[in-house]
Amino acid sequence: MLLTIAYAGQQTQNLGYLLFKNPYRPQTVGLSHGKAHVFYPEVSDVRTTAALLLDIDPIDLARGKAGSSGGGLFDYVNDRPYVASSFLSNAISRVYGTAMTGRADAHQALSNMPLDLEASITMLPCRGERDMLARVFEPLGYSVGIETFVSDECFPAWGESRYVNLTIHGQVRLRDLLKHIYVLIPVFDRQKHYWIGADEVDKLLRVGEDWLSSHPEKGYITARYLGRRCPLINLALARLTEAEAAEADEDAAESKEKRLNLNTQRLGGVVAALKGSGAASVIDLGCGEGNLLRLLIKEKQFTRIAGADVSSQALGWAAERLHLDTASDRLRERLQLFQASLTYKDARFEGYDVAAVVEVIEHLDPSRLSAFEKVLFAYARPKAIVLTTPNREYNAKYEGLSDGALRHGDHRFEWTRTEFRAWATEVAERHEYRVQFSELGESDAELGAPTQMGVFSL
Repeated sequence: MLLTIAYAGQQTQNLGYLLFKNPYRPQTVGLSHGKAHVFYPEVSDVRTTAALLLDIDPIDLARGKAGSSGGGLFDYVNDRPYVASSFLSNAISRVYGTAMTGRADAHQALSNMPLDLEASITMLPCRGERDMLARVFEPLGYSVGIETFVSDECFPAWGESRYVNLTIHGQVRLRDLLKHIYVLIPVFDRQKHYWIGADEVDKLLRVGEDWLSSHPEKGYITARYLGRRCPLINLALARLTEAEAAEADEDAAESKEKRLNLNTQRLGGVVAALKGSGAASVIDLGCGEGNLLRLLIKEKQFTRIAGADVSSQALGWAAERLHLDTASDRLRERLQLFQASLTYKDARFEGYDVAAVVEVIEHLDPSRLSAFEKVLFAYARPKAIVLTTPNREYNAKYEGLSDGALRHGDHRFEWTRTEFRAWATEVAERHEYRVQFSELGESDAELGAPTQMGVFSL
């Protein structure tokens, strides 16, 4: 098993300080069924790479440790010594435990910063669910690369191997990268080497406290991490829901009136733009819990409405809020909900007069913007598009938001007014659209309004 973490940028040799591992001195840590070796195959001013190599004793796994009265953990012939599994997660916790907490002593400022990091995991089991790799890692801010293999070159009819080499790259804090890998390796491997009990729920929520509750695939991650044990899954999801509610209440107490006012103005501006386009059919791309859809179904102008989102859970909430289980046949025929990604061509996006993309684009990784552009402007190609996104300049007016910070933990970027208009103008020219700009929310003379909107038309 091999995990490498590469840091490119400035002060790259400080990766050793962040990991608490000297780049110039290989180290070995004893594990319950083998050893973990840490070394640096690459150290320079432009890129430094740390490697974690596991040497698992296959005899221990099959027969049990020498002098032990217990039996082995796995069958005599197994893949455990050679693939990324819970053994690797355990080694990450043992070897990089301090780094996972975010402590970096004299280099604390660097530890708190998003860094240009790339992690490679060799031989990750992935049984026919490669599409889930992107759906799990991309919402966390990574671009995903997958290397596949044939099962046996001598027997090509056997098809592709169930193992892949996974590479993820993103601007993230080192502690977050380690936590993500720690949790998600056993999610895809599904064969932990220890008993899964109630303490695993505590572990999952502790390591995932900063990101799991808002992840669109949190149900999938939770179920797989807890070995599909329903009582544990229900307990974990209930606690995640409680945490989300508590966080929402805290945020609401801080500035509820201001946010509700902005959200109301934003949705009102979007509905007005959609109606002004003269459209009879509309699709809400990234519909989330259905806030915009609830307004659209009240407008008789729209005879056909659709909502699409990458999160099946969000779609479930939207269906509940729209009361689709008790809705009339007429509404069911008029409104459709379906799961889809905005960065993959989908025939279901086509045939609508206008598309709404409300506070969605900033959740996409910048490397996926070109794919989003093609999907929406080249393939779906509605007659009009209404798109909103935050105005980064306005962030200076939010108390408690530090310089350079984004409004939401899942935002991958936020544009200034100049940046948004430059992007939108270039996209419009490439696809023969016209675009008009406006701002939504309370405006500041220098900083503009909190939300910016572009209306594209053919």
